[in-house]
Amino acid sequence: MKQLVHLTVNGLEHDLAVAPHRTLVEALREDLGLTGTKLGCGEGDCGACTVLLDGRAVNSCLVLAVQADGRQVTTIEGLAEGRALHPIQQAFVDHGAIQCGFCSPGMILMAKAILDANPKPSEAEVRAGIAGNLCRCTGYEQIIEAVKAASSVHQK
Repeated sequence: MKQLVHLTVNGLEHDLAVAPHRTLVEALREDLGLTGTKLGCGEGDCGACTVLLDGRAVNSCLVLAVQADGRQVTTIEGLAEGRALHPIQQAFVDHGAIQCGFCSPGMILMAKAILDANPKPSEAEVRAGIAGNLCRCTGYEQIIEAVKAASSVHQK
């Protein structure tokens, strides 16, 4: 039996009828068409599905859609303002922190959560903050550089 959930996703309100076992990543991708959120391992180990839930970074593969009822969700699609990239997104582009791009949405949202909590993190704090997000391409140096660069211009 499906349950009705009310989500505010990227500032837009949605009412969805979802099965109790449906994950937030499935609802975002399949029900709302927000495919920027990637499904990697499905076990909370890779961070590809990271979104902000009430401003806190979560692995959306581990959150049931019903658990997000009445809450605010931010996906990668919700960061840019029109055609203007968010400063963190722009920093990732400028520093070559995007290669294949699969981890980028989750990594960028994790970076936003890090910078929202600590606007001027040290390199060690950035490394610790992104530890749950895996990247197979960049070797992390460009990602760390991008987050540090974004810290000089990022605002909540």
